[in-house]
Amino acid sequence: METQTHSRTNTQNVGLILGFVLCLLALLFFHPDPSRPEVGKMTAIVLLMATWWVTEAVPLAATSLVPMVLFPLVGIASGKQIAGSYMNSIIFLYIGGFLIALAMERWNLHRRIALTIIHAIGKKTDLMILGFMVAAAFLSMWISNTATAVMMLPIGLAIISQMETEFGKERAHKLSLALLLGIAFSCSIGGVATPVGTPTNLAFLKIFEDTFPSAPAISFGQWFLMGLPLSIVVLICTWFLLTKLLCRVDQSMVIDREIIRNEIRKLGKLKYEEIVVLAVWVLTACLWIFRGDLTIGIFTIPGWKNLWSGFAMVDDSTVAVLMALLIFVIPSGKNSPGKAIIEVDVFRNLPWSAILLFGGGFALANGFTSSGLTEYLALQFGKMGDMPIILVVILACVGVTLVTELVSNIATVQMFVPVLASWAVAQEVNPLLLMVPATIVSSMAFLMPVATPPNAVIFGSERIRIIEMVRLGLWIKVAAVIITILVVLLLMPVFFNIQPGLPEWAITQ
Repeated sequence: METQTHSRTNTQNVGLILGFVLCLLALLFFHPDPSRPEVGKMTAIVLLMATWWVTEAVPLAATSLVPMVLFPLVGIASGKQIAGSYMNSIIFLYIGGFLIALAMERWNLHRRIALTIIHAIGKKTDLMILGFMVAAAFLSMWISNTATAVMMLPIGLAIISQMETEFGKERAHKLSLALLLGIAFSCSIGGVATPVGTPTNLAFLKIFEDTFPSAPAISFGQWFLMGLPLSIVVLICTWFLLTKLLCRVDQSMVIDREIIRNEIRKLGKLKYEEIVVLAVWVLTACLWIFRGDLTIGIFTIPGWKNLWSGFAMVDDSTVAVLMALLIFVIPSGKNSPGKAIIEVDVFRNLPWSAILLFGGGFALANGFTSSGLTEYLALQFGKMGDMPIILVVILACVGVTLVTELVSNIATVQMFVPVLASWAVAQEVNPLLLMVPATIVSSMAFLMPVATPPNAVIFGSERIRIIEMVRLGLWIKVAAVIITILVVLLLMPVFFNIQPGLPEWAITQ
């Protein structure tokens, strides 16, 4: 088989050398705490990995393996200890959820759901765009953002081609912009609603667990109760900005819904396999949401784990793996006699690079804590003096949202979130008030085609110029960051039981 290779760019060559130089300088000259030499060594590794991640001098997944080599060599952790970071419950949650998503793709269930939503919302131009955005956001809560964008793009292009033929390219250009950018941005917006919707959410959960082992675990249901309203508000705001202010879609152009009907007809009747996958998917979502107690103000919905003492040790990853196993066991129908709903070949489609990237980030977070770097950063931040919590949150979110346009979202979270945890402790505020909004805004990368895979997929349609994406995405990004800060600060105290001041579990980390 022929292998495709690419030459290194100048930026990558500079980044490769710069990473080594910064690492060496830190090892030789940065010794802030003589009693804990690991602080300086950990800083050196962070500089190396951050430089390589930012410049992509080395593939992101390969950079993620650096802790496996350097942590034992410099005495931060043994190889056996650090290997555990690369395979844990969060990674199994991701794998289980991704296998169910691949089953949806295998039987075209995701396409049927998307087309049904688009057809149901309406035929008016702005409502049709809303239909595409709702479908993209909803699917991105459960399956890969990239897969959602790839699936939605040809449907959107079919609509655009029809409108260009009927009304001309120039008149239909604003509709094309609103529709395509709506799809791209909705894939990212929908992903923040659930822990499994985007890798950044899962990365945060594990970093939080490792940094504050005494803290109560954040359940799927807790995140969903906060993430879903946030996702809905940002989605509606994005739709309004795109169709009413930024693009001002011509309402006299009526979209032919027959295109959508034809696509639905091509799928045929709902197949047995689709019904099975749909049932497994719905059941999985319900088990995730209602596993633990859900507290909404003064009301508490008891979780099913309280029904039997044997459920006490079950977590969201257990549910994900159990339900994924089911679709390997349940036999397929007459479409594939003698086979299960999905077969062993599905493992080839798992994003192993992303899984390694997770592991590297978790290893880095462990290194921050075990080396004493987190404690050192907290002391340095403490010298800045007290700042209003709203200002601290704004600064954290602005920093993350700028970096995430140029750096992988997962890498951004893995670099920033441990630092923000230290900053929160120094400011004597609940770390969740900084870590959660920063994690969420890392997904709000709307300016550049390289910022997220959905942006790149849509830009590949060659119907959007970079300047158009930057100009329109900037307004939406600003609005999304403001909404995120407000919604998180309003809803988190309710659903995460956040009290004023630094919680006990953050003091005894």
